[in-house]
Parts: sequence; structure tokens; C-alpha cells
Amino acid sequence: MRVQLVDPPAYTPPYDHSLAAALAAAGADVELVTSRFRHGPVPEAAGYRVREHFYRRAAARDLPGRAGTALKLAEHMPDMLRYRRVAAAADVVHYQWLPVPVLDARLLPPRRPRVLTAHNVIPHEPSGSQVRALRRVTGAMDAVIVHSEPSAVRAVATLGLSPDRLHVIPHGAFDYLTRVPRPVPLPAELAAVEGSVILCFGLMRHYKGIDVLLEAAAQVEGAEIWVVGRPMIPLEPLRQLAARAGGRVRIVPRFVTDPEIPAFLERASLVVLPYREIDQSGVLYTALAFGKPLVLSAVGGFVEVAEQHGAARLVPPGDAQALTAVLNELLEDGPALEALAAAARRAAVGPYSWRAVSERTLALYERLLEARA
Repeated sequence: MRVQLVDPPAYTPPYDHSLAAALAAAGADVELVTSRFRHGPVPEAAGYRVREHFYRRAAARDLPGRAGTALKLAEHMPDMLRYRRVAAAADVVHYQWLPVPVLDARLLPPRRPRVLTAHNVIPHEPSGSQVRALRRVTGAMDAVIVHSEPSAVRAVATLGLSPDRLHVIPHGAFDYLTRVPRPVPLPAELAAVEGSVILCFGLMRHYKGIDVLLEAAAQVEGAEIWVVGRPMIPLEPLRQLAARAGGRVRIVPRFVTDPEIPAFLERASLVVLPYREIDQSGVLYTALAFGKPLVLSAVGGFVEVAEQHGAARLVPPGDAQALTAVLNELLEDGPALEALAAAARRAAVGPYSWRAVSERTLALYERLLEARA
């Protein structure tokens, strides 16, 4: 079976490469069609091919900010039209992201099963026009994959998808990060920290509730809180909140590359994701791969990780007091932390393993090919 995984903007290289490797290991002929990821190294292609088809002029010029975005937009339509010819070599085309849905619904290649993984069913704070464009894109698919039952419910309600075209396939745990070939140690000032560390990791955005965590930080005892990731929101309000914690918060405001990630995860006593809203998060599946205890907001697919697999404690979104109480309780309860860590490890090698994900994904492809035949 010839499969093309398509991520034009390279939004999720860890997911793309992990899925490609798992499908290839299961016997599929896999090509990942994407663009150059400009923020750091990506996993080595293992048993599959990579074609950097999209935004080649933008990648060559590497313009920052709005100039780079404008050049990508100018390239998007011709690149999508050229991709129609590339897609002729595939039996199944599986999109990971379609970044301009108002155009993309009209530019898809014909005459082969199309699958879309809706990593985020609806963008955060969407406009009405965005929702309408997403309805057109998802309506043009033979199948839409979501990562949890709450996401499936949301997709039916907001996108009008019929349940027979909607398929729940979990996100896989990013275990490749536990064996990166040349891991980078922590910076010296972080390596010198003693005691427990609470890690909040990933791009800094408003919906991730970092301000809620920092409000809680002033009352969290016996641990440092590290907020690590590239800021996509103003930092000064976060720094002001962090100052109330009396030096127990460290903010590392930069993109952390794959070789650096293991040191941060291995040092963490627990990982906290205090999101206001989410469907699923790659950071969660990184923490699972490292067997880390988790404290999560009770939103989206996070609830399944806690309730079905026992790998996390849940708190109401936006509730700094509840977050404080749970963090303090766990920091004083070693057996509870170890129980969460053990559950995380079991989940990572079981339902959230890439082998399980690839088996379910290939079974979906086969059903679509049989229906098309």
C-alpha cells in the first residue's frame, strides 16, 4: 500500500515522522510530503521517504515574521496544484494539516481516498469563516481522524461530520525522544538546581493557562517550577506573576530542540499542563514516553488519559487554588507520584504506542480502499 502523509507547513514533525516510521514498519510504502522545519532537527527517516515539496523559496530565504508568512502564502496555491501530480503515486493521501482551508478544499487531488487528522478539531478562538472553511475541508474527506472521544463529539457538533466518517485513533507517545542519538545536557544553572522540579513545557500561548500555574506557584512548596518554551504571548505579565513566587519559578523563553528535550523531561519530578482548552497535546505524549507523573486540566482528551489509564491527576481549568492543592499533595506523596509514573509508562507502551496507532490507521486505509474498489 502506497501512503502519502502530507503536512505542508511542517506543523508537527514529531507526529509526522513517528507515524511514517510506524506505518513503514508495518509494511506500508510511505512518503512524507512536507516542508523544511526551520526550528531545529527532525527525526531521521526510518524506512520511509521525505519529500520537501512545499514552500521551497520561503525555506531558502528563511525570512522572519510576516515577510516569511507572506512568501509562504504566495507559494501555497501553486505548491498545492503541483502536489496534485505528486499524489498520483499514492493509494491513500493522509493530510496532517491543511493551513489555508478556504483554498485547500478546492485544491485536493481527485480519485483516491483522502484522510485528514484533525489534531485540533477547531482552532482556538475561531471566527465563523474559519469554521465554515473547516466544514468544507472535512466534508471533502473520506475519513477524518480525531484523537479522543471528546474530540469526536466536538467534531460532530461543530463541523457537522457524520459519525461513519469519523474515526478515533489515539495520539502516539513520542518514545523516539527517549533515544535521541546525541542528547544535550541541561544548562549549568538548571543542572545545579536541587530538589523537585515541576515542568510546564511547550510553546507559550494564552490557552495553555501558564498564568494559572504562575498564580498557583506562590503557594506551591518544596519545588521549583520551570516554564520552558518559545513565547507566543507577551512575557512581562508572566514574569510579574513569577516574581510573586519568591524565586521558585524559572522561565526559559526559547524553542527547545529535540536533542535538548530529554534532559528537561528526565529532570522533571512531574509535568503540569494547566490548559484552558485543548483537543490533545504533543507535550502530554512526550511526558508519557518519559513515564512522568502528570497534572492536567480536565479538558478535551486529557480526561481520557486520567480516567481510562490512571496516568494523570485532573484539576478544573483556570482554577489556581485547585492546582495548588494537587501539586502540594503530590509533592508530599512519593507513592502517588510513582503510581502515576507507572501508569504513564504502561499507557505509552500500550494504547498510545505507535504500533497500536499504526495498526488502527492501516486498518482504516484498507477499509477505504475496499470501499473505493
